[in-house]
Amino acid sequence: MEDDLISKKELLDLTGISYGQLYRWKRKQLIPEEWFIRKSTFTGQETFFPRMLIQARIRNILNMKDDLSLDELASRLADAEGYSEIRLTREAIIERNIVTDIAMSAYGTEVQSKGDLYSFGQLLHLYAADTLLAKGDMSLDEGKLLLRTLEKHAGVLTGKPCELYFIRKMGVALFLLAPSPAELYFDEGVRLVAKVALGDLIEQLKGRLS
Repeated sequence: MEDDLISKKELLDLTGISYGQLYRWKRKQLIPEEWFIRKSTFTGQETFFPRMLIQARIRNILNMKDDLSLDELASRLADAEGYSEIRLTREAIIERNIVTDIAMSAYGTEVQSKGDLYSFGQLLHLYAADTLLAKGDMSLDEGKLLLRTLEKHAGVLTGKPCELYFIRKMGVALFLLAPSPAELYFDEGVRLVAKVALGDLIEQLKGRLS
């Protein structure tokens, strides 16, 4: 779990933003209160953040802050709000490098059986499959199973922190969606191939759409 967190000092050094900017963005609700995690360390109490979420969020803020007011940014960045009206063609998705041509060719019709426009939710599912494909641990056929899992269950967890687990037992791939934080225990024969926070994917996708 410690690997999933980044300290405030490390975050400021890594992103080049100031202490004042960070807390101003917090007051303006550009960064959720629950991402500020207080933990005891040998030097006392320190603030940590979910590493992938906060880094993706700050990149998005920096990319958009010159074109939008902080209030407009807060509305745009709140979960998927501001993106619900997005509809993109296959050509636009590939041209903007949101999802690779390989993933679109393999899964485009899996998430969109009619018409030629893709919603934010459909893009998220394609992006999740594309991300796991890029790691080299998931086959194209396993990606279809992933998309069916997301289509069937992701809606139940909308607006809630959740994580996607990709596991394999005796060569058979399985995908699980679970609220976060959650403690899952597997048989000895189960190998955890990947664990991905859907919130991370949402933030990364927003960055590509900005």
